[in-house]
Amino acid sequence: MAYDPVLADEIRGVLADTDDLSERRMFGGLSFLVGGNLAVAVRGDGLLVRVGADAAAELARTTAATQAVMGARVMAGWLDVPPSALGSEPELAAWVERGVSWARTLPAK
Repeated sequence: MAYDPVLADEIRGVLADTDDLSERRMFGGLSFLVGGNLAVAVRGDGLLVRVGADAAAELARTTAATQAVMGARVMAGWLDVPPSALGSEPELAAWVERGVSWARTLPAK
């Protein structure tokens, strides 16, 4: 699956001052890792965001995001965020920050 390079550049802008940031091709797109832990990934023209199981359930109920599915498996703690929920810089930044916040709760790799 190809990913949206414009969205990837916008995420780079949001993460410009983030320490211990790296990028890696995975999940069929481009992933952004903090401390070696995946925070967000561009998949197609949307985002895959890791937020933890409790937050994922709540955000899936209250936003346009849905539980992420890979193959036939629902990925607990992961959300697919559609392009319609990324329309403005503050919206994108909020989703990216959710992923970064979760990644920072995990031990660095």
